[in-house]
Amino acid sequence: MAGILLEIVASTVEDCIAAESGGADRIELCAAIATGGQTPSLGTLIEAKRCVQIPVMAMVRPRAGGFCYSEEDFAVMRRDAALLIEDGADGIVFGMLHADGRVDTKLCTEMVAIASGRQTVFHRAFDVAADPLRSLDELIDVGITRVLTSGQKETAYEGRELIRRLNRQAGRQIEVLPGGKVRANNVLELVEETGCTQVHMTAFSAQIENSNPSYEQVDREIVQRMRNVLSHVERGG
Repeated sequence: MAGILLEIVASTVEDCIAAESGGADRIELCAAIATGGQTPSLGTLIEAKRCVQIPVMAMVRPRAGGFCYSEEDFAVMRRDAALLIEDGADGIVFGMLHADGRVDTKLCTEMVAIASGRQTVFHRAFDVAADPLRSLDELIDVGITRVLTSGQKETAYEGRELIRRLNRQAGRQIEVLPGGKVRANNVLELVEETGCTQVHMTAFSAQIENSNPSYEQVDREIVQRMRNVLSHVERGG
């Protein structure tokens, strides 16, 4: 089996450093993890790019909630995307749908243009799209680099049958990135059954500072454990 790329979700510069040192190949940088991720600050992106060498994909999502955006929402997204690209993001992560669950191809096309040749990812808005197979074809037509999906289930492992179908349909036209509670105890079966060559995961653990309430931070050891599992797959073991 070909090498399995590991993408880790991060929300701070320290998260990015921990992810890279643990063996991550790529970072998805976003704020407000508890709401599913929102646009990170430019300061966080700039400092992250200064501190790590692996690619940093920046989320473009102006608010929590659904993925049908107003003109005002998209004006913010357009501006944020341009600034993120200008300040060094290796790509942008977004997802826009119509009210009926169809992919908003017009807005996606605008975002691809803003990315100016850098990678573009349609995030897990895909998991509430009305017709996933048709949606994948539409994203291919738009020129999206990659789609992040749990196979329209709560977890990627549960959605592995749809992910397998999507990956087969995608061929070399678009990358399929499984994400959604991917863990060391299910990743081998996930990649074997879907044929995907990359995975997306969170690797947070609770941190306590001076007896203050805990907060979540990327745990280098969790990343390293996953990297070790995937390295075993890479060796054909």
